[in-house]
Amino acid sequence: MNKINAAVVGVTGYTGIELVRILSAHPKFELSAVTSRTSAGMALQDVFPHLYNTPAGLMAVTIPDPEFIARDCQLAFLAVPHGKAMDLAASLLKLGVKVVDLSADFRIKDAETYSKWYNTPHKYPELLPEAAYGLPEMYGPMIHGANLVANPGCYPTSVLLALCPGLKKGYIDRFDIIIDSKSGTSGAGRAAKTGTLYCEVTDSFKAYSLACHRHTPEMDQEFAKAYGLEVVFSFSPHLVPMSRGILSTCYVKRSRIAPVSEILQFYKTFFRGSPHVRILPEGKLPETRWVRGTMYCDIGMVHDKRSDRLIIVSCIDNLCRGASGQAVANANLMFNFDEELGLEQLPLMP
Repeated sequence: MNKINAAVVGVTGYTGIELVRILSAHPKFELSAVTSRTSAGMALQDVFPHLYNTPAGLMAVTIPDPEFIARDCQLAFLAVPHGKAMDLAASLLKLGVKVVDLSADFRIKDAETYSKWYNTPHKYPELLPEAAYGLPEMYGPMIHGANLVANPGCYPTSVLLALCPGLKKGYIDRFDIIIDSKSGTSGAGRAAKTGTLYCEVTDSFKAYSLACHRHTPEMDQEFAKAYGLEVVFSFSPHLVPMSRGILSTCYVKRSRIAPVSEILQFYKTFFRGSPHVRILPEGKLPETRWVRGTMYCDIGMVHDKRSDRLIIVSCIDNLCRGASGQAVANANLMFNFDEELGLEQLPLMP
């Protein structure tokens, strides 16, 4: 079978170059176009010297022209900021190109909610019902054959996998959830910003966007789908001085008494057939280094007897599982390939 030609739109960001890393070894997708407005006309290896003298590195970076992309590609990954992705997606879809959007433009199904949280109107609300939410473990059948997939945010990926099974089963009290998440600095993107300079983040640790992080409505939407009613939660993101990784610690009350062993067994059953979720044995908690560079989401849990809280900890690589790797898994499903195809990498150690 001929390979599917794929384009990476916005290749010079961290998620864009992570897509290049994955697609370069993919057996069914051929990396055929890489685009960037700021680096157009350069060879990719001139932007990223670690690609020197590799097939990907020798590729020419072009401007993100939908008609040019559509002439050669059947699939496009949009690794561009919100607001810009929706225009590109609409144009590419009209030209018959399947789209995986890594921005937030199609994650939130209500256009008014999107406009409120992202401070820009949604130009294509008619496309929102068409977009499959790209969490394979939850929406695999909808992603199969879809033309447009909204790749989930990195924080929501770690949190939804940790909590949605428990909400669906009724183990978790929907009125009392605290989510404490910590991310590496690559989650803020590659553009130079004072807040993510080395001297600003090293030897430091901070909370940010408390009570107003833009991933909140995405989690709100998906929790409500999982439970069937509104779920009340507090989400507190933090920045830690490391490059990659997200660790989310979720503090919940149980809506019915069940031992950790029973809940863990349910999670194992829930994720049976999901190759990228690993439920850890009772008493073992995940670490970011155990998932670095992979699609794995590791989940562990303990019961705090003093407060009678269940503490669920999940861990992902924010660039792979939280963005580019998940985008490739979604593309696999869109073209009816195995979800794992091209994503079999083991974690990097040390």
